Amino acid sequence: MTTGWTKTFPFKVDISGIIELMGASIYSRPDTPIRELIQNAHDGIIRRRQSDLKLTGRIDIVQDVENRTLTFTDDGIGMNAEEAETYLGTLGVGITGILRRRNVGEAVSDGGSLIGQFGIGLFSAFLLADRLVVETRRIDGFEGVRWEAGTGTEVSLSWCDRSVPGTSVTLHLREDATRFAEDREYLESVVKEFADFLPIPIFVNQAATRVNVCNVAWFDPTPDREAIELELEGYFHETPMEVIPVRQEKPVALAGALYVSPQRTPGFTEDQAVAVTVRRMVISRRIQGLLPEWASFLRGVLELNDCSPTASREDLVRNFSFSAVQKTIEFLLYDHFERLARQDPSRLQAIIAWHRYTFAGAALTEHRMRNLLRKTYKFPTSQGVLSFEEILERSPGDALFETDATHVIWFNTDRRQESWANSLFSNQSVPCVHTLLSFEESLLTAMSAEASREGKEVDLRIATPSSRGFTESILGAQDVTEAPKEWQEFLAATGAKVYLADFHESRPVMGFLNERRELRRVFEELKQQGNIPSGFQRLIDAKMQEEAEATNELLLNRRHRLVGRALEQSTRTPLASVLRQLAFDALASAGAVLESTAQQQRTEDLDWIAEALWGKKS
Repeated sequence: MTTGWTKTFPFKVDISGIIELMGASIYSRPDTPIRELIQNAHDGIIRRRQSDLKLTGRIDIVQDVENRTLTFTDDGIGMNAEEAETYLGTLGVGITGILRRRNVGEAVSDGGSLIGQFGIGLFSAFLLADRLVVETRRIDGFEGVRWEAGTGTEVSLSWCDRSVPGTSVTLHLREDATRFAEDREYLESVVKEFADFLPIPIFVNQAATRVNVCNVAWFDPTPDREAIELELEGYFHETPMEVIPVRQEKPVALAGALYVSPQRTPGFTEDQAVAVTVRRMVISRRIQGLLPEWASFLRGVLELNDCSPTASREDLVRNFSFSAVQKTIEFLLYDHFERLARQDPSRLQAIIAWHRYTFAGAALTEHRMRNLLRKTYKFPTSQGVLSFEEILERSPGDALFETDATHVIWFNTDRRQESWANSLFSNQSVPCVHTLLSFEESLLTAMSAEASREGKEVDLRIATPSSRGFTESILGAQDVTEAPKEWQEFLAATGAKVYLADFHESRPVMGFLNERRELRRVFEELKQQGNIPSGFQRLIDAKMQEEAEATNELLLNRRHRLVGRALEQSTRTPLASVLRQLAFDALASAGAVLESTAQQQRTEDLDWIAEALWGKKS
């Protein structure tokens, strides 16, 4: 009978395997160890400051081309032999992380300023080095300690002759990492990218001037707007259109500044160029999902100490704190733009005009954005550019014709009819809105619906005879009826639906285009030519089937002498052909493109008219 058995043994850690895992799964950049070693040095200095308030602290990085080494030195608190053995030799056990999590002992007063967390930073150095040497001395210690390790499992701990407190970490670089010892400019660029805002000076090769800027205006307790603008311009190499200082402690801590970029980003897919720092160390210059989708035109730098970095420290953990920051930022942005609308509306209008696609796209789905744009987004109209509120004020419903709507907004969707519509509305007190960009019709509709929910009965109507009240209130036409069947058939070549009405006798015929009808015609031509991919064609067919048959429209003036006489006669008379010519001209003036059958009909009509006037050739 076999008896049970138990065996206890320690983990065997394959350092080379851990290094490979770090490079493949945790860190995406080969220069990550620079950041990790700087933040370790920073934390050592911060811990020493708790007992030495006069300490400024500094971090030195020295390149040695001949020996192929890179050394990081700080004048921080240092370590004794016990701490070096515990915290340097055990993966996942970091003194900073322990102090921050437990918030005990020496970290009580300043634990929030410490950066480290996971206890794997030192091991990241093996991405560049095949051997590490750490020499350290604790501020209250009596001797120096030397810790040395390679990529194997052996760690050497010994006494060393170090007279000053602090720590030095020397990387014996691999052959493929010698650039870090040779190229000073490259090393400095890496330091600036990760630690430019770190409040401890960093020096390379004992230079007289530090590499990092340390202090920037947007992190000041009482930031100066002009100073922020100048520093943002220098940092991002573009002039801000509008600066938005950010400083808030609750419900989450935020500090920094955002600005409106002059770079136009019409879609929502552009990378958001917002740099995020945690305790002044740069986590990423392009954190995704932090800003609202509509804010792709914003750039800036934010300090988010309530957010947690991922293990790689290249991103933020998507947790409750991250969500709280998202909501707070969106609230602050709306608050800023709404305050600008009250205090400096012309400035906001300039910003919205520059980024109109982005703002308008957001307003289609965002209630608060839609309300902001109702007074600031300018639509082109027959009376110049107007906001929705201005359009609404100028568009009261005509009491003679309207029983339900308190406001009627007329609009035109076709650029070809813009001048024609302007002429029709030139003597009207109400404007015609030109929604020439497809999203503007949707935006106008959404704003009208919003106004209706607020108690105003707003009816949005396209400027065409088939719309209720258009011929009477805008054209001044009366007794509008559909043309008799024989005239509908006679004018079929125009592709328009025909109406009869009485209006000013100076105009015999008026033509009105239907944009969707014109679009359908273009798609049909492309389909016949085989120029549309089959998948796209199925989408077009489905969309067209959803919509009612769209046609252009003609309005024949019974008061006009020629039209009146033609209508009294047969469609087989030369006068009827003249009327058809006028119908073609009216549609062409409105911007229609005549089809080949219509062109052929025009030629036949002209021949027939010529024969009737001058007789056939003998």
